[in-house]
Parts: sequence; structure tokens; C-alpha cells
Amino acid sequence: MFETAELGVSVDKEAYKCEVPILREGLLAAQKELAASNLAVVVVIGGVEGAGKAETVNQLLEWVDARGVETHAMGAPTDEERERPPMWRFWRLLPSRGRMGIFLGSWYTDPIVQRAIGDMGDAPFRQTLDRVVEFERMLIREGVVVVKFWLHLKQDALVKRMKALEKDPLQSWRVTPQDWKFVKRYKRFRRISEMAVMRTGIGEAPWQIVEATDGRYRNLTVGKTLLRVLEERLAARKARPKPQTVPDRPKPPKANIIRNLDLSLTLDEKRYEKELLTCMAELNLLTRRLYEKRRSVTLVFEGPDAAGKGGAIRRLTAAMDARNYQHIAVAAPTDEERAHPYLWRFWRNLPRLGRVTIYDRSWYGRVLVERIEGFCSREDWQRAYAEINAFEEALTDFGVILIKFWLAISPQEQLRRFKERQGTPYKQYKITEEDWRNRAKWDGYEAAAVELIEKTSTARTPWILVEATDKNYARIKVMKAVVRHLKKELG
Repeated sequence: MFETAELGVSVDKEAYKCEVPILREGLLAAQKELAASNLAVVVVIGGVEGAGKAETVNQLLEWVDARGVETHAMGAPTDEERERPPMWRFWRLLPSRGRMGIFLGSWYTDPIVQRAIGDMGDAPFRQTLDRVVEFERMLIREGVVVVKFWLHLKQDALVKRMKALEKDPLQSWRVTPQDWKFVKRYKRFRRISEMAVMRTGIGEAPWQIVEATDGRYRNLTVGKTLLRVLEERLAARKARPKPQTVPDRPKPPKANIIRNLDLSLTLDEKRYEKELLTCMAELNLLTRRLYEKRRSVTLVFEGPDAAGKGGAIRRLTAAMDARNYQHIAVAAPTDEERAHPYLWRFWRNLPRLGRVTIYDRSWYGRVLVERIEGFCSREDWQRAYAEINAFEEALTDFGVILIKFWLAISPQEQLRRFKERQGTPYKQYKITEEDWRNRAKWDGYEAAAVELIEKTSTARTPWILVEATDKNYARIKVMKAVVRHLKKELG
């Protein structure tokens, strides 16, 4: 595969001088159009050590308006990054719409290095690459243009370049002992890199393999290719009709998993108080062991308005050290959140090791409220099931303890609670006109809930359905489920 980038191609100084002004003009024009579009651009610069990746990035930044570009030189993960799933550090750095992000070092770096030095087996390596493909395809569907460059050098050309740099007092700092270690393993790195490039060179984001022997040729090729891809994607975006965002109002099956629940279950006050204290004591001790076990917890609460999510969450947090948990009540996305891929706002709030994050409503909003209210296209919410499953798999693979609750009540019980809220001054803030409008779409929300439970309840992250007509019963069921899961996971 890399043989096509070993031809010794070069560009002379005069030709370079003639072509650069035209290229710069084109890049700046495309960047201006990008800023007014709803696209974002991710540029990945990968390749052989010593191939001039940093120099290429510096040259791009000279040719474009650097104010519209975010550059990320990804070194070894920080302590904060190591305490979260590997992709967290990249998700949080994704550019917003209208901007460009350049990654010098990316989600490819660690897998290739680990495989080359023997810290990762072949099967995990291939699985990691497949997940990278899923990630990039998701970005593309979310309006991100992904442009990937692999800068290549033959081994003898690499050695020649490094020796020349070492002899130059002003540039010898560029060559490190680590670089020479790489040279010794060149053939293995090449084989592993070739496998990665072949497996992840998808049609929507192919690798652009660039011969890096001659710096002028390398820079021009990267710049011209980036310009071509930008112009093509911007033109295609203009020509593409805007996706229709119409409300979806499905009908629930008469017999379904939610209607099958026994909503008459209750728990008397005396037993509730006793079990609550027991659960709180156990939960407090268990959450204190999280950091020792190098684990974190994410709790998800979904259900109809007034189902008791907030009350169940408050009983949980009452048993925890307030310094170790974060309670996130998910509302409509902000302008910043809308400018990024849908899952961005959830990735960036993942807990560190030893911590708990509790979501009162969550990423399931895409297949619930956004689907029913028509806030996203049919294509968006239909593909969200697979993307959510992949997201949750990434969390649990890292060791996050993920527990999901659906609190169920009847429409009659919801009406009773709505009226109670209206009649109680300190509860009136909880009831809005939107709650009443959503109530009129009860059947649609129930059908969407049944479908999401069916499509996202996996063996590793099953939905726990909670009969929530009686608040005492619901709260204890939630508490016991969390305690049970933590005991199982923490040993």
C-alpha cells in the first residue's frame, strides 16, 4: 500500500512559489464558506515518525486563518484523561460547526503503538479499529468532514533525514532516543500501520497517503487535498436537500413491556423507612470503595413527566459524599451543544474514577422527545439506537458501572400528580405548559419508550423497569438495584 508513496517525487522552489499563493487563496475562501455552513472539519495528521507531521501542521496554520482552527497535539494521556474511556479526550476536543480541528496524533496513535510493541493483541486491535470506523461514520452523519493524512517515508529516507537533523546544531533537538527506537522497529510499525490504514480507509473518510521525502511536495499535496475535499463537501451540502424534521407519533402495542408492569405495588411507610436507612448505609460504603477499585458509576433515569425521577435521585444522593457525585438534569441543548455531534455533551460529563454521575433524562432524548416532537430527522433518531449502544459499550468496556432506570406510572397517576403540583405553591415550578402538551402525546411517548427498551436493553446494560405509582416502593427498588449492582461489580 505505501509503495505509491516511495517514488521520490519532489517540487522545485519556483513551482512551489507559484502554487502557494493560489492554494492559500483557495483555502481561505473555503474556510470562509465553512464558517457560514453547518459543517465542521476534523483533520487527522498521522504517519511515520520523522515524516514532518508537525511541520505540515505549522504550514497549514500559516496558510489558513488560524482563528478558525483548533490544533491539538495529542501526547500521552493526562491523569484526568486516563480516568475516563480512551475516546473521551478526543470527543471533548471536537470542533463546533463552522470550525476546523487539526489533530496531530489521534485515536489511531495509541492502538498502533500498543499493537506494534506487543501490548495489544491482534483481535483487540482489529476490534478497536472497527470502533474507530463507527466513530468516524457517526461524525460524518453528524455533519463533520473527516480528512485523514498519512505521511510516509521509506526507512532509508527516514534514517538519512534524522542523521542530517542530528548534525545541525539548531535542529538536533528534533531527534530523540525514542525516534531511533522507532527506526529499529520500522518494519513492524509499517506492517501494523498498513493494516490500520487499510481497515479504516472508509469511502466517506479515505486515507490520503502522502510521500513526505520532499517537504514542499508534502505540504502542497496536503494543502491541495484539504482544499479539494472542503470544496466537494461544501458543494454537496448545498445541493443536498435539508432533512425533514417532522414529529413521529407511533402507536404502542396493546400488550407491551410497560403495560405489563404491576403499577399497584406499594410499600408501607414503616418498612420504607427501615429499608431506606439500610440501603443508604450500604450505598455510602459501596460508593466510598469506587476509587479503590478504579471504577466509576453512571446512573440514567428516564420516564414520563412526574414519574418520580427527582425523588428517587435525591434518596440516592443523600447517601453519597457530595464531593463525589454530579447530578445532571438534562434540558434542551444549548447553542454550544447544538453546534457539536449529539453525544458530545454527554461524553464530556463522564465521571472520573471514584465518582458518580446521575442523569435525570439523558442521551435517550434523541429517541424520545426529539423523535416525538420532530426536533430531529427520522434518519437521526433511527440511527441513534446503534450509536447509543456503541457509546454505552465504550463506557462498560472501560469499567464504568452503567445502570439505567425507566420509572413507569399510568396516565391517570400522572394527571393526579400534575394537579397536585398546581395546587401546591412550592411544587408549581415543576409543572409547565410543555408538560401538559407532552401529556397529550402519551401514546407516542409510550410507543417510543417500548422501542428504545427493546433496542437498547443489552445483557451488559439492561433497563430496570420501576413500578412508580407508589413513591416509597419505587425509591426502594431503585436503591436496592444500585446496591445490588455495585456489590456485584465491586466484589
